[in-house]
Amino acid sequence: MVRLITHNLLACHAKGCNSNNFPLPFSNVQIEIREAEFNPEFLKAFLPKIEWKALVDTAKQLGDMSLPLEQPEMMDDDFLKSFHHVLLEIHVEEGVMTCPNCKHEYPISNGIPNMLLAEHEIG
Repeated sequence: MVRLITHNLLACHAKGCNSNNFPLPFSNVQIEIREAEFNPEFLKAFLPKIEWKALVDTAKQLGDMSLPLEQPEMMDDDFLKSFHHVLLEIHVEEGVMTCPNCKHEYPISNGIPNMLLAEHEIG
């Protein structure tokens, strides 16, 4: 399933596409909110692995404005709960991710992204 924790790690890998290939903007999405267990320690440990601006921009694109523009130094419960919600509870069920560079489209169906490339697209 495409959650923003996964999306934040995905880049286009089409042949010759190695710049401006992250993040992959969504279009025509259907999202579902599913509760997930809140684990503050996991969130604190995972935070350094996140590309913050990409996460904030993607959350906004999906209609969630709860994250601050800059990654906060103080991680209070309110921040961690917003971070948890954006990262783990927003599920993209249907839609398309499109590379900003080469415009390759990666469809999402039943929550599963198709990241496979045709033979001629493999680099």
